[in-house]
Amino acid sequence: MGVTSSLALVSGIISSQYSTMTQSLPWLYRGVSEIFPNRADSRHSHASPPNGGNPRTGLASQRGEPPHGGGSPSPDESLEQRLTELHRPLRVKWGIDPTARDIHLGHTIPARKLRAFQDAGHTAVLIIGDFTAQIGDPTGKSEVRRQLTAAIVAQNAKDYLEQMRPILDFDTPGRLEIRYNSEWLAKLDLAKTRELLSTMTVGQMLAKEGFAERYLKENPIYLHEFLYPLMQGYDSVAVKADVELGGTDQKFNIAVGRDLQRHFGQLPQFGVLLPILLGRDGEKKMSKSLDNYVGLAEDPLTMYSKLEKIPDHLLEQYFELLTNLPLETLPAKPRDRQKLLALDIVAQYHGIEAARRAQETAESLVVPGGKDATDTSAIPEFSLLRVQFPAKLFYILSASGMCKSSSEARRQIQNGAVSLGGDRITQVDLTFDDPAELYGQVLKLGKNKFVKLVP
Repeated sequence: MGVTSSLALVSGIISSQYSTMTQSLPWLYRGVSEIFPNRADSRHSHASPPNGGNPRTGLASQRGEPPHGGGSPSPDESLEQRLTELHRPLRVKWGIDPTARDIHLGHTIPARKLRAFQDAGHTAVLIIGDFTAQIGDPTGKSEVRRQLTAAIVAQNAKDYLEQMRPILDFDTPGRLEIRYNSEWLAKLDLAKTRELLSTMTVGQMLAKEGFAERYLKENPIYLHEFLYPLMQGYDSVAVKADVELGGTDQKFNIAVGRDLQRHFGQLPQFGVLLPILLGRDGEKKMSKSLDNYVGLAEDPLTMYSKLEKIPDHLLEQYFELLTNLPLETLPAKPRDRQKLLALDIVAQYHGIEAARRAQETAESLVVPGGKDATDTSAIPEFSLLRVQFPAKLFYILSASGMCKSSSEARRQIQNGAVSLGGDRITQVDLTFDDPAELYGQVLKLGKNKFVKLVP
């Protein structure tokens, strides 16, 4: 599929997306791993997610929620019933702890689902965990997380919100509430904290994945970590959430929120669990530390170059979770799917023109003769004013941020992963006396990292 046909398909989808949301609920179930509780209505065969899911899950069911009798489910047991029968917008909560400055595509899955609720007429409640981020979610961690300062969390939160703007509707009145959980958590006194703690037992806490493993391995579990699920749950009480979104690893915490809402006399929220995105390696969870991520703040060319090489077996999952494209209309050939995926996602965050330029530049850099390509406008630039000459190429690689250190840069050159102006570099100590020798040349590392060297 060429650039023109890809653009036509993307433009057609964008113009018609969500046009029939209020008439049916495909937007609710797309990409969802589980909704709980979700008692099926015999009148509606699609009342459960297509891939199934246990209708009685979480702490609430473990602690004796009474089963519903025969007939139709109540709005307390079926999210679909609540969506169609409750005559007000639902309050849909998603919380993010700003523990780092950058967001990658894995973080956008619940954000995109939150946008789907917005477009269906509901209120997104985006909770910035400025208080909980100073503790750190222990989910999936084998050791205690480093506690962050308030200043670092505040800066991270600012960056997070800026990166969320292409996804969420920040403009339509009533569609978005941004709340910081320090509003209520910082005001909790000892009496209220004791009340929260009294709703759970140590045994229930140790049943949480991560805590159980650490306990068996005799790794320390600090008491403040037990507070995290309770504080996340109390967020739901504070904002009166009807629905909470989260990854499949958040089921325990969301269920705690249901219990606390019941404790404080509120209608318990529904949990909507979404898959954990695998990274570009196709094997492990997307993570910056594993260098298998695609960052929202990355330039269009870097983002496109990474996405057009997504493994074939991940393509359908990426289309389902990261785009609004109908899966039944995807191209048959995997290579065409890769190009369409990359074009669509880059367009979401940088605009269709930047996506088109990135696609054209990426093709010019990999096809025969690509080193002679004249259009390098989409390639991010690195100013050589930041380098003192004479300079070795491995130092320039490190200074540009393409490698984490000079030693790593040397290894990449030794491994034949570095090219300059289209020519592979094998001389580890290659030195340049004058920066003018490098002006306008493209420095490339591997298949996905490029910079244009400029004055």
